[in-house]
Amino acid sequence: MLTRSDDLEMLLAVIDSGGFSAAADLLDIQVARVSRAVSKIEKQLGVTILNRTTRRIELTDEGRLFVESVRTGLLNIQKAEQDLVTRGELPAGRLRIDAASPFIFHQLIPLIAPFNKAFPDIQVELTSNEGIVDLLEKKTDIAIRIGKLTDSTLHARPLGKSPLHIVASPEYLAKRGLPKQTTDLSAHQLIGFTGAKVLNSWPITDGENIEPDLTASNGETVRQLTLAGNGIACLSGFMVNEDIAAGRLIPILVQQKQSKPEREQINAVFYKSSSVARRISAFIDFIQPKLSL
Repeated sequence: MLTRSDDLEMLLAVIDSGGFSAAADLLDIQVARVSRAVSKIEKQLGVTILNRTTRRIELTDEGRLFVESVRTGLLNIQKAEQDLVTRGELPAGRLRIDAASPFIFHQLIPLIAPFNKAFPDIQVELTSNEGIVDLLEKKTDIAIRIGKLTDSTLHARPLGKSPLHIVASPEYLAKRGLPKQTTDLSAHQLIGFTGAKVLNSWPITDGENIEPDLTASNGETVRQLTLAGNGIACLSGFMVNEDIAAGRLIPILVQQKQSKPEREQINAVFYKSSSVARRISAFIDFIQPKLSL
């Protein structure tokens, strides 16, 4: 007997969300229905796919191989259906995109109007989170992530690298002087981030030991504090390139600066089996060559 595709989709939802209750909430159906679907698949195949405990579920070795094939198969079915239905048509529907607010302000917002013009039937929904979001839980189609990726269950499209710049306003430097060596920073007011320690790791010798005097949880707030003359900050180029070009911020310690790939990488991430693949591809293909990183 062939396994129904909707049963397989419930199985994937259980795996991706981490449990039967979470899968039921995601699919807006009863937990019992999800449990029956998974049990039916296991009975038809004659193998155990999931090891269930009171705290979590785990794939068996047989289950892991089966699920990989299921993902590929369902993705091919979805793509075939979409290609048939939308042949000759532009992608349409809602596209939910999540990114840190500075990336939205400085990179995405200027591109939304031209994207809407190119793809008028895609409805863009932007959300901003300073931390990493769960795409399934937040019903997000694409997340723009800055820094090193750790989640292997997601598909990633590199958007490029955004070099870090250590900057201060001309007004601040006029009052406090220009640091010429990294050791000079100890005599200055440093602006950094609340929370994630990696965001206070600067691309200079001994930059791992930066202890900010003034902190904020949001990159745009750090930028505004720096523009207002409150001190020296380390920010991504995608936020400050225009400020540097206009002279609103001055790069310092340029000769001492080193590459810091774990903070410079920028990727668009999404689930490989996403049913909105055409919308995702359209968006990423459109924005990538237009970003100013």
